[in-house]
Amino acid sequence: MNHIKIADTTLSDVKSNLSFKQKLEIARKLERLGVDAIELPEMGTARADSLLVRTAASFVKGSVLSVAATSSPDAIDRAAEALSTAARPRIRVELPMTSSIMEYTLHKKQNKMCDYVRTMVEKAKTVCDNVEFVAVDATRAEEEFLKEAIRTAVDAGASCVTLCDDAAVYLPDDFAAFVSRVTEGVSVPVGVLCNNKNGVAVAAAILAVKNGVTCVKTSIGGESTPLRTFGTLIKDIRENYGISSELRTTELHRTIDQIEWIISGKAQAVTTREIVDDGIVLQLNDTIDTVRENVEKLGYDLSDEDIDKIYAEFRRIARKKNVGIKELDAIIASSALQVPETYTLENYVINSGNRISSSAQITLKREGRSVQGIAIGDGPIDAAFHAIEQIIGRHFELDDFSIQTVTQEKEAMGNALVRLRVAGKIYSGTGLSTDIVGASVRAYVNAVNKIVYEED
Repeated sequence: MNHIKIADTTLSDVKSNLSFKQKLEIARKLERLGVDAIELPEMGTARADSLLVRTAASFVKGSVLSVAATSSPDAIDRAAEALSTAARPRIRVELPMTSSIMEYTLHKKQNKMCDYVRTMVEKAKTVCDNVEFVAVDATRAEEEFLKEAIRTAVDAGASCVTLCDDAAVYLPDDFAAFVSRVTEGVSVPVGVLCNNKNGVAVAAAILAVKNGVTCVKTSIGGESTPLRTFGTLIKDIRENYGISSELRTTELHRTIDQIEWIISGKAQAVTTREIVDDGIVLQLNDTIDTVRENVEKLGYDLSDEDIDKIYAEFRRIARKKNVGIKELDAIIASSALQVPETYTLENYVINSGNRISSSAQITLKREGRSVQGIAIGDGPIDAAFHAIEQIIGRHFELDDFSIQTVTQEKEAMGNALVRLRVAGKIYSGTGLSTDIVGASVRAYVNAVNKIVYEED
């Protein structure tokens, strides 16, 4: 049986706008799913970077916890320190192999690059026994130089090597043949990362596996081999081709649905899956155990803390109307996995009409103290957003705003999505209410809380 290791790169996406808590929850779900390695990006000097790795290390015990270190030997020291309590730590030395990128990112020419490969791998090996060498642009490198770099990394102590087709320049069969050529005689396990922009990453990865590769890097919502598709493929072909993995395939789709929901910040009812309305109606007098039971029926596996938040939001909605299964799904999306609330909405008063300027009076509570903002705007929602900014004392760039109804009846709930841009990062917030202004205000406050939490 050819056993394939899965290294998931979802959390190593440097463009990610996930909160600290969301990243940790994704790491929990990935380990529970059975991935062999959970990859994190290179750490900066910010305390939050180290805290994320240390916190993940406290509960990731079955999977390898892998941190990149590329820019300098200091990056290796930072990674090693943060991984010091990890059960199965790994340091990834990810380096470019094409001349133009070497010179641009590391200011090194090809004749000096192998020395740098040796320096970085040897340095990593002194602080972590498990070291991976990753050629990030392998398919665009000169093959003889790439072979030399791989030999250098292995001689320096690399535990495994990975070749990346980051630009998707090869068809699947050619990529498999390429990997076989450049790793001939290599004594350590070989892995691959295939870019899926042309839709053939799964095919390229599985052909590489047939040619001797033992690890495939996957992602959820990223650019590399999709974990959902690759995991399903392994399950379907394992009997005929003798291929297996540690993935819990019975939980594959449910867990990936949940992670996609975390990443998107939207209710699954309007994104990744269609909720089947089985006629269940929850009322204000329903207990928390009843709500928990229906949350689990929807496929969610949440902490007691999140169940408490969901129940509190459910009761707020249920005071106005009965709650169906689709509405419960939207409540989960807006309540679970949220950062602590620096600001909470106390009340709002909106005035609007075709003969007056729209105005909003918003009252938020922070640390037990009520703070009020009053503003006018181009419509009731614009006025409400200005009033919130007046309370916070800052202006935020509104990157995106949308409202969707959760159900179609007369008393349908509105599900608002707000995305705010701060210093190039996007923070999304969601809000639910039986009126669209209330949903919009809650979504804006939700996004602001994420900004404040991250900055703190």
